Amino acid sequence: MLHVALCEPEIPPNTGNIARLCAATGVALHLIGRLGFRLDDRSLRRAGCDFWDAVEIHRHASYPDFEKSLTEAGGDRIFAFSAKGKTNYTQVSFKENDCLLFGGESAGLPAELITRFGDRVLTIPMPAGKVRSLNLATATGIVLYEALRQLHRW
Repeated sequence: MLHVALCEPEIPPNTGNIARLCAATGVALHLIGRLGFRLDDRSLRRAGCDFWDAVEIHRHASYPDFEKSLTEAGGDRIFAFSAKGKTNYTQVSFKENDCLLFGGESAGLPAELITRFGDRVLTIPMPAGKVRSLNLATATGIVLYEALRQLHRW
């Protein structure tokens, strides 16, 4: 199983859409740290529609708690995603139990995580150069389906 982790997401519809994506693909969703909404937020539920029961959600108070839990669950590698990454996400061979880690909408991942993950900080190319980042749910969908394509040889 793959894992998707959101570090301090802020916008309920993005998290709802990502939860729906996780339900559709059978991927676990990890919510880390302070959230910009309550999990019973109406717009969060609306974005996830009636799929909330189908999502394996794990709530973690802090990044160290998340990392410990992921390791105990057999998580092997964490790939962090940032517009500051140097490696294109398509240059990685994803494996079962990999985790795709995304930061919050306004600030992305904390600098210490970007530094810590080094060559495992991946990016999605934006060749037009007219925006600084992609929508969180869009970016998650792009990368998750590439990882699934590789794993299932789609």
